[in-house]
Amino acid sequence: MTTQLLQRCRTSSLYQRLGSSGGLLGVRALSTSATRDAKSKKTLAKDGRKNIVLIEGVRTPFLMSGTDYKDLWPHDLARGSLQGLLDKTNIPRDAVDNIIYGTVIQEVKTSNIAREAALGAGFSDRIPCHTVTMACISSNVAITAGIGMINSDQGDSFVAGGVEFMSDVPIRHSRPMRKFMLAQNKAKTTGAKLSLAAKHLSMKAFAPELPAVAEFSTSETMGHSGDRLAAAFNISRKEQDDFSLRSHTNADKATKEGFLEDRLTYQVPGTTKVLDRDNGIRVSTPDQMAKLRPAFIRPHGTVTAANASFLTDGASACLVMTEDKAKAMGLKPKAYLRDFVFVAQDPKDQLLLGPAYGTPKVLDKAGLALSDIDVFEYHEAFAGQILANMKALDSDWFAQNYMGRKGKAGAPPMEKLNTWGGSLAIGHPFAATGVRLVTTAANRLHKEGGQYALVAACAAGGHGHAMIIEKYPS
Repeated sequence: MTTQLLQRCRTSSLYQRLGSSGGLLGVRALSTSATRDAKSKKTLAKDGRKNIVLIEGVRTPFLMSGTDYKDLWPHDLARGSLQGLLDKTNIPRDAVDNIIYGTVIQEVKTSNIAREAALGAGFSDRIPCHTVTMACISSNVAITAGIGMINSDQGDSFVAGGVEFMSDVPIRHSRPMRKFMLAQNKAKTTGAKLSLAAKHLSMKAFAPELPAVAEFSTSETMGHSGDRLAAAFNISRKEQDDFSLRSHTNADKATKEGFLEDRLTYQVPGTTKVLDRDNGIRVSTPDQMAKLRPAFIRPHGTVTAANASFLTDGASACLVMTEDKAKAMGLKPKAYLRDFVFVAQDPKDQLLLGPAYGTPKVLDKAGLALSDIDVFEYHEAFAGQILANMKALDSDWFAQNYMGRKGKAGAPPMEKLNTWGGSLAIGHPFAATGVRLVTTAANRLHKEGGQYALVAACAAGGHGHAMIIEKYPS
C-alpha cells in the first residue's frame, strides 16, 4: 500500500516538474548569521493606519511531552507565560484592553483558557478574555485578532498568546459508552439500567477513543501527509536529516550565546524545580540520524523522529499596542507589526504548503520583494515540509499552475532562515509557536541589524499564515 502511494507521488506531474531537478539548492548555513549593517529602506507606515507595535514576547521553556511538565494543567503553563510577561514588562495589571489566547487540544475544564490563565496570573478581572483556535497558527490568530480590535477602536492594547499541553490530552469514552452513561442518568430502576447496558454496551464499547494529530476531512495523520509531500517534491532522507541537524545546531548555538531571550526562567508549579532550557535540542550526527526507522510510512518513508518536530508542552505570550500608547506608557517597542495574510489550500495534497502560498501574497500586500527581507522565521513542522515549501517558492511552474502567478517569488536564502533554530529543535506546542516566531523575528532584526522580517507557518486544514515585521528604530 505504502509502496504504491509513494510510486503515485513519483509519477505525479508535481514530482516531475519540481522533484526531478534534485535537491533544494543545498542547506548552506549551519551557524547563526553574522550581524549585517542596517539597510536604508522605506518604512511600511501608511497614512490613516495605526502603527501597531510589539513590546515584548515571552515563553516558558518548551519541553518534550511527558517530561517535567507532565503533572501540570494547560492553564498552569498559560498562567506562567502571562505572569512572565507582566514581570518582564512591569505594566500595571489593568493596562491592557483585551487578552486573546490560543489553544488547539482543549482541556474541557478550562474551555476559555484565556480567562482562567489571565485571572490566575493576576490580570484585572475587568479585562475581557477570549480563546481562539486555528491549529498551529492559533497564536498568530490571537495576535491578528487583537490587531483587528485595535483597528476597529475596541482598545489600544492587548496580550496575545497560546498554550499546548500534550502530556495529558483528553481521551474520550467510545460513543456507545457515552450514550449509555448519559441515558443512565434518566434510568430510575435497576432493571432500566440493566436494559440500557444490554442495549449500548459490548466489549468494543469499553475501548477508549485515542486522539491523533490527523485531518478530520482526510483521516490522514500529519506525519503521513508530510512524508507524501517530501516524496512529491523529491526531498531525500539525507536532505531532511541535514536540515534537521542544522536546526538543532543553530538552536544549540543560539542557546549558548544567550540569543533566546524570550525564554523565561520558570519554576514548575508545586515543585522546587527551576527550568531555563528547552529540552528537545539534540545535536546528533548524520550517522546516528540515518539509523532511525521511518515513523509513518514503512518501510519506504523518509520522515523519522530525527527530522520531525516532537510533541511539546509550552506556552507563550506577547504584549502589543499602538505606538502612541507605548509612548504614553514609556515602553520601548521591539517592532512594528505590519501586513499579514491567511491562506488555505487543498488539505490532502497541499496540507503543509501554507508558507509557499502565504509568502508571495504578503510580499505583494506590503509592496516588498523577497530581497527586501532580512530575517525569515518559518515554522518547521517537518524538515521535508520546510524543504518542500522552499522548492515550491523557487518554482515558476508551481507559481503559474497552482498559484496563478506569472512567476516564482523565490526561496528565502538559507543564511537568513531560522538561524537561531526552529520548531524541529526548540519544539512545537501547537498554539504557542506563532508568538515564538514573531518574537524571535523581532529579536533577530535587532541583533542582526535588519529592517524587515517575514514570519510564515503552515497549519492543519491546509491553512497558512504570513506576516511582515518591521524593526522599531533604535
